Formats: sequence, structure tokens, C-alpha cells
Amino acid sequence: MTQALQEVYIVSAKRLAVGRKNGALKTTRPDDMLASAIRAALAPLPELDHEEIGDVIVGCAMPEAEQGMNVARIGALLAGLKDCVPGMTINRFCASGLQSIVLAAQRIALGDAELMIAAGTESMSLMPQIMGNKIAMNPAVFMGQENLGIAYGMGMTAENVATRWSVSRDDQDAFALESHQKALAAQKAGLFTAEISAFEVHRHQPDFATGHVKHSTMTMDRDEGPRADTSLEKLGKLKPVFMTKGSVTAGNSSQMSDGAAALVLASAAAVKRYQLTPLARFAGFSVAGVAPDVMGIGPVAAIPKVLAKTGIKAQDLDWIELNEAFAAQALAVIRELALDAQKVNPLGGAIALGHPLGATGAIRACTVVHGLRRTRKRYGMVTMCIGTGMGAAGIFERL
Repeated sequence: MTQALQEVYIVSAKRLAVGRKNGALKTTRPDDMLASAIRAALAPLPELDHEEIGDVIVGCAMPEAEQGMNVARIGALLAGLKDCVPGMTINRFCASGLQSIVLAAQRIALGDAELMIAAGTESMSLMPQIMGNKIAMNPAVFMGQENLGIAYGMGMTAENVATRWSVSRDDQDAFALESHQKALAAQKAGLFTAEISAFEVHRHQPDFATGHVKHSTMTMDRDEGPRADTSLEKLGKLKPVFMTKGSVTAGNSSQMSDGAAALVLASAAAVKRYQLTPLARFAGFSVAGVAPDVMGIGPVAAIPKVLAKTGIKAQDLDWIELNEAFAAQALAVIRELALDAQKVNPLGGAIALGHPLGATGAIRACTVVHGLRRTRKRYGMVTMCIGTGMGAAGIFERL
């Protein structure tokens, strides 16, 4: 006898403010960020029996060094969860945080758990380089052209997208400026307040005059990325980073960042038993592959799949969090799918707010869930391109 899938609800969603690489969070460990995000997500739900949490699933794009050793389990323990609550780290590069939500939702939908925690964490400050400690690519990648795109840097794939989809430098810079302007306006209006949990940063610095170590603290409750001094003139003066005559610059690319987020998911039974108020329903997810050398176009393949799977029409989407890995790919996706630009990243995107890789999907899920409730809109989507040529898209419904 086939058992019907259970509905899955988001009952809490919290994130830390995102720090610039080598910014306020540069010495903060990713497992400490994760622990803080988990505690923040659980804080509004004191009635939950933590022993009923089936698992803590955490996305991390570079799970090594300070964010290795199954950072999910370590972060869960540091957060104060009981020993009986397990943890699992997963990696789908830039979609890792979103994938953690999907896996947690699937466990509940199948009746395998009633409560789950999904999260993401990433410190790009503490990782020695964006590709990790040791690059050990399969030699077959370089033997002929068939798989060479796997070795392409993300910037080169953005240049490929800009060329093939005819995205001009002027359009990329204008898109980048708008990302900063929207993020700054959202900060001024306090639109991130509901999703951000203040984080106390501890700093230890040697005082050579006294021979002592000075300890100081600061509270971080505001994303560091948005720049009030950004202008088209300044963006236009930046040189291409990845190709001599290219159009992709540091100014129209996502910022490397540090951050973490956590969401609590619950079954209908758990919602009823604990008298919880769902923030949203998890409606569906799809992932798809594209050519690695144009990886940024991934959402073009993933979005139609999730719309078909859920029976939701593109025009019914009220809020679209499209990760701005690069302005070139974001614009190409918007144009190729004829997305309503007014619904895409209404509070700014990764060019302004930052992109802490494996944490981004969970962070942007917090933004869309709280944004839907604040605006009383119905459907929101989180979507992004993924390294080596993939795209992912997940849909949430405000109840």
C-alpha cells in the first residue's frame, strides 16, 4: 500500500548577517557560526522536544579545514543539542544550503522524521583559497575538449555566458549597481530584521607594548556587503578579472563572504502537537545539469522542471531569489526565461549581499520565507547556478 507524502512546513528561519571576506567574521569559525544560527532558529520554539529532531543537515561547499570533520555534527553539539541528535554535512557547491532544506523536507515527507534542522555554513575568509586546500583534479579532464569545462574557473564560465547570451558590460554594471541600491534601501527600511540573528564577534589582538592579549567584542547584525559609494562611474573603471577583453569584473560579480543560516522544518503532526505557526510550506525542488563551461545558465534548466513538478506557473511566482553569482549569468537567466525582473531579488542579491557558497541557499531561503510573510505574497523561489554545470530551484508557499 502506497503511503501519501506528508506536507512539510518551515516553522523557523534565521541567519547571521553576512560578512565580507576578511571582514568582521574573518576569524570566526564556521562551526561557531553554524552553532549560533541553529540556536537562533530554535530560540522561538522553546516548546520543542529536541530529542524528536531527526537530523541536522548542513550544506557546505568546501567541507575541509575549519569546516571539515562533519561540521554539521560539530555545530549541532556546539549549539547545545543533545547527543542523540545526529548531523550530516552535504555538498552541492553553491546549492548546498538549499539542498540541505530539500533533504530535510524529504525525510519528513516520507514519514521518517517529524522535526528536522536544515542549515548552511561557509567561511571564505578561513579557507586558504576558493578551491580549497588541495586541488587534485582528475587528469582525464585535460585530455581532449569533452570534459575541459569542468576545469574552468567560475569567472571564465561567466565570460562564456556573457558572450553567448550577449550580455553587455554596461548591462552587467547597471545590474550590479541596482543590487547595491536595493540592498541599501532594504537595510534602511529594516527589511532584514526578522531573518537576521545578532551575532557577537570576539576578537583577540596582541598588545606588544604590554605583552598582553586584548579582548574585544562587537555585535554584528547587518550585512557588510552593500556599498553606499557604488556608482556606474566607479564600476565602469574596474578592469576585467578573468579575460583581457572580457566584461566580468569584481564589481559585477558576487562577493566572497562568510555566513550561516538554519531553518527548522516540521511535519503537520508536529505543527499540531506543538501548536506551531508555520512560516511557509515547502512546495518542491528540482535540480538539473548544463554544460560546465556555461554553468551560470543552470537555473534555466532547473526552474521549468520545478514549475512542472509543482504545477505552479511562472507568473504565479511572487518573489524570486536568483543568486547573483555574476551579473552576466543572472541577466542571461532572467532574459532566457522571461522572468519578471521586478520580482527578482527585490532586496538585492549576492553582488551586494555576498555569497558564502554553501550557506547561500539557506540564507536566501530565510529571506524569501520572511519576505513572503511581510508582503503577504504566496509563492517564492530560491534558485542558483552551481559549479561544474548545474542549476537548482526550490519553491516555498506562504500559508
